[in-house]
Amino acid sequence: MATGVDQAVGMSLVVFSLLLFTYYSVWVIILPFMDSDHILHTYFLPREYSVILPGIAAVILLLCIGAFTAVIMWKNRKPKKVD
Repeated sequence: MATGVDQAVGMSLVVFSLLLFTYYSVWVIILPFMDSDHILHTYFLPREYSVILPGIAAVILLLCIGAFTAVIMWKNRKPKKVD
């Protein structure tokens, strides 16, 4: 059974993910169709970052997955047999 702290952490992660998804969706889907002098543009980074930031996040994610796989393989290696 999950404790109250576990549920609070899980709910905060869900809310953070929802806010991030909404922010990015508005930034990438809605803003290109609005005038550049609209007040909503002041709350978002320049459009170039909408490609750069997810690319950096993907590289970091792949590096973490690779490092995790390397650590697991290194810990589970078997010593060589000596004949």
